[in-house]
Amino acid sequence: MTQYEANFDGLVGPTHNYAGLSFGNVASLNNASSSSSPKQAAKQGLKKMKALADLGMIQGVLAPQERPDIHSLRRLGFNGSDAQVLEAAAKHAPAIFQASCSASSMWTANAATVSPSADTHDGKIHFTPANLTSKYHRSLEPEVTGRILQATFSDPEYFCHHKHLPENDHFGDEGAANHTRLCASYGDTGLEVFVYGKQAFDLSQSAPKKYPARQTLEASQAVARLHGLKDENVVYIQQNPELIDQGVFHNDVISVGNQNALFYHELAFNHSDNALQQIRKKFKGKELHFICVKESDVSVQDAINSYLFNTQIITLPSGDMAIIAPTNCQENPTVESYLSKLVSQDTPIKQVKYFDVKQSMQNGGGPACLRLRVAMNEHELAAVNPHTLINDQQFKVLNSWVEKHYRDELKIADLSDPQLLVESRTALDELTQILDLGSVYPFQQI
Repeated sequence: MTQYEANFDGLVGPTHNYAGLSFGNVASLNNASSSSSPKQAAKQGLKKMKALADLGMIQGVLAPQERPDIHSLRRLGFNGSDAQVLEAAAKHAPAIFQASCSASSMWTANAATVSPSADTHDGKIHFTPANLTSKYHRSLEPEVTGRILQATFSDPEYFCHHKHLPENDHFGDEGAANHTRLCASYGDTGLEVFVYGKQAFDLSQSAPKKYPARQTLEASQAVARLHGLKDENVVYIQQNPELIDQGVFHNDVISVGNQNALFYHELAFNHSDNALQQIRKKFKGKELHFICVKESDVSVQDAINSYLFNTQIITLPSGDMAIIAPTNCQENPTVESYLSKLVSQDTPIKQVKYFDVKQSMQNGGGPACLRLRVAMNEHELAAVNPHTLINDQQFKVLNSWVEKHYRDELKIADLSDPQLLVESRTALDELTQILDLGSVYPFQQI
């Protein structure tokens, strides 16, 4: 049976803005309050999706969240008409208001953790939306994310959806940004690698001191239980707490895996030798490639600034692997030099393809942040909502939709404009029809 790994990218929302909401994300903080271009950002994302589809990959799209989040603002005591809620929140609680306007759902690596049917107890693909409790602006997402995932992967014969974990720091869950899967081929039973920042119920263990550890061991273990994963097919590794304090807020900023290749910085993991030994011991394939980037070749700061590891590694129809990298990597002489040498070495990675996703990068997310990976077979793929898959026609439709509804420029002060809310809701209502999602947004359910 034919096996695939599909990438479902987040569509950038109409309120894409730079509010600097993510403490611990250096790029997000550095660009706080700059003007953004929602139209350019959405088109950059769509162009990347179309390019991967043209390479022969299965490429899908996940809808953005409704923003500003009027529903959440009302829960916090802001009353009156929608325009009055916006005005009062922006005036009296600007930090809360800006958080309620976040467009961070574009980074669907944080949408959920996904376990393919080859790994799970019931032979179905399992989805658990991330609760994202470490950041208020992202903690607003899980309910709608769950609805969008269920509308995209709706057939209960093939897909199983779980509610997000309890909304508490002890079970802080950041989804696939702290999870990767290694396997011989996508249809084989894989080794699911969960990377965590701290143990919430054991404060004696090491943890970062400056920036928060967003993923807990307890959350990772809970997701593995929900998905029915066997102990021999799971490894839990702690991220190096010192690197979290340098701005490596998710594991996918410092390592990424695909099939039998793990691409990582030598300082990525705590007790690295033990962690890699666990992976080698449990990996069921014949050959495993550890591609370790030394600090002497690429520093942690160069890796963070360029998002070298927040690249996608994909397996092309030819069987070779390619790195999908932001142009920031190409513009960093050290990183570009490393990548040009990498493709000639004895690893499965034979190509590097650069994409301009600067609107996303300036807000703190690269190519790997923008996608959720779903390994599936041909029957499971046939059960996916076909309107969410990118092809020539759907690419044209979505580009036209963006051109029609998105603003060229957005400033922080524009977020309280009631007209922006009207524009955003009009756009999203039309999008749910384009993608055949049904009524997934709160404003559609009133």
